[in-house]
Amino acid sequence: MYIMKWLGVFNRKNRILLRELVITDFKLRYQGSVLGYIWSILKPLFLFAILYVVFVYVLRMDRGVPHFAVTLLLGIVLWSFFTEATSNGLGSIVNRGDLIRKLNFPKYIIVISGTISSLINLGINLLVVMLFALMNGVEFTWYIFLIIPLVAELYIFAMGIALLLSALNVKFRDTGYIWEIILQAAFYATPIIYPLQMVLERSRVVAEFLFINPVTQIIQDARYVMISQDSSIVRMTDLISDWRLLIPGVIIVVTIVFGSWYFSKKSRFFAEDI
Repeated sequence: MYIMKWLGVFNRKNRILLRELVITDFKLRYQGSVLGYIWSILKPLFLFAILYVVFVYVLRMDRGVPHFAVTLLLGIVLWSFFTEATSNGLGSIVNRGDLIRKLNFPKYIIVISGTISSLINLGINLLVVMLFALMNGVEFTWYIFLIIPLVAELYIFAMGIALLLSALNVKFRDTGYIWEIILQAAFYATPIIYPLQMVLERSRVVAEFLFINPVTQIIQDARYVMISQDSSIVRMTDLISDWRLLIPGVIIVVTIVFGSWYFSKKSRFFAEDI
């Protein structure tokens, strides 16, 4: 209901405002830096390089995993988008307090602008991942186009969290610190830097439990569609065949609906509380 209401007021004036906010966010992010927009590519690449050396040459976690470097880089890029989108959304309302007090417009546009800026970065980084995959010998098939709905799924999940966190952060400024701790824990609970089959070899129950997290399901599916000939990539459907397959989708729907409802409920008080 709240989502349809928002779409209804998304008129030309609001679209123009959204576009200007996205452009401003993207320009201000790298203002004053020498490399500018290149940092949006270099940050995940630097993290990838460090983790690759540690987990391939030190811990030897790549054993039996074809194209491990590609799966590692893709996981880092998708996770970086999720953390960036939710973190940008979290502080978006507080950071735009002056604008909110001066103008009357739907406040969710501010949150959307922050997540779209992150989505632009993700698009750039995915092109880099695809180039790296080709250099690594990956042969793309039509499956590669299925990464689009997976990115949309991740974006909707991140948007729901961003709406909820941004509203909470107006009233409770500790929200950012708590979310940082949750993200750190979730990073290691998501099979990004280690293969999921390594977890499966030790405990099938734990491997199945990791798929409760929608980000795990999305990353594993994205890896599969990019490297479709790699049967070593464990997907949720490889382990689960009952009603539990619906859990990630249900979590995403509940998150976006509840986040939208809570944001809409609290948005009328933003100008007073900031």
